[in-house]
Amino acid sequence: MPLYEYWCDACGPFTEMTPMAKFADPCECPDCAASAPRVLMTAPKIAGMDIGRRQAFETNERSADAPRKSAHGPGCGCCGGAGKKISSGTLHRPDGSKSFPTKRPWMISH
Repeated sequence: MPLYEYWCDACGPFTEMTPMAKFADPCECPDCAASAPRVLMTAPKIAGMDIGRRQAFETNERSADAPRKSAHGPGCGCCGGAGKKISSGTLHRPDGSKSFPTKRPWMISH
């Protein structure tokens, strides 16, 4: 439940936890039990954070459902992944067998 501020004419300001459904209803003063209307005496507390942390949260939220788009389009050689061939170190022989000379030499090829 949120904390709301009220103003009692006899006792002054006080705060009370009230359900959101009753935010506009007056509240009883805890000291004299008089009906006190709700007032806005302080500015709402907005969570503030530094720019670096805010940008990190925005990046994480964006990357969760929308990956970063390439500046050059899909299939570009520099950032799209197309055209980049990663050498696996596998040696393919003419008879179809494979060998892994840089891996574990004691393993038998499949």
